[in-house]
Amino acid sequence: MTGYGVVIGEALIDLLESTSDGDLVYRPAVGGAPFNVAVGMARLGAPVHFLGSFGDDPFGARLLDFLDKTGVGTAGTVTVPGVATTLAVTTFQGHEPTFRFYGSPPSYGLLDAPDVDESLVAGASLLYCGSMCLLAQPVLAAARRAWAVRGPGPGPVRVFDPNVRPTVGLNPDVVAEFAATADLVKLSSADATALWGDSPEAAAGRLLDLGAGAVIVTLGAQGALVAHGSATVLVPAPRIAPLDTTGAGDATMAGLSWGILSQGRPADLGGWATLARVAVHVAGVVCESPGGAVSMPTVADLRARFVDLAV
Repeated sequence: MTGYGVVIGEALIDLLESTSDGDLVYRPAVGGAPFNVAVGMARLGAPVHFLGSFGDDPFGARLLDFLDKTGVGTAGTVTVPGVATTLAVTTFQGHEPTFRFYGSPPSYGLLDAPDVDESLVAGASLLYCGSMCLLAQPVLAAARRAWAVRGPGPGPVRVFDPNVRPTVGLNPDVVAEFAATADLVKLSSADATALWGDSPEAAAGRLLDLGAGAVIVTLGAQGALVAHGSATVLVPAPRIAPLDTTGAGDATMAGLSWGILSQGRPADLGGWATLARVAVHVAGVVCESPGGAVSMPTVADLRARFVDLAV
């Protein structure tokens, strides 16, 4: 393992819709896309620190406790007095989740630029940011400050995931800003449609033209499109029995980030495809269990589920 990762973004509580004795119930679960990414990286064995803001209620304490117990560093977090933890009410169409968010101000949106420990970021080998937290001006300022940090040498590998949430708004200009200097952009085919009305291939080309080093577009059961330079390749998804796709994209990002920390930044399309192949298998494990963060696998879990996977 080469160095550590830093993840900046949101943590919140998912209220997952289910039934009990015929009644509709909502089960609280730790979540938030960047939170899931950090947990996924730690479960796979990557040292990682989380930068984000938390409410001062029992849900906020639960989120921080989960990070601590998973081995994610929390020195870069802030707890905001008098703010309740944001709730994401999660309903399902088949296996696919739909989210609506509640809480004002959003507990995840209060990390600001002065809260960023530049020495922590400068010492990292990888920096992740993205998701709906960038619609909050304080977090956008914090992410810009972190994104601009250079360490000794070129600084951390920068990975970006738009993880668009149409219900809370879109900002294609912010996506373009971070993508232009990202070493890797991971997005879903749904993100491509919501942002630009693009096909996965067109979105990948758009992001490469902006300056992204590599682009990986997740395609659900079809796998992932990997783009680098002027070439693309389709990495197939594993055959699974899906139960809940919550956190699948986050698991893919966690797998990619773990791969970069383990093996270094790939230099060519084949290297990115190799990382993507492992990452979609990480997502496959998550899809076979309910919830996102709690389903993130260890390397042992991954090897046990996919015995032919070289990992």
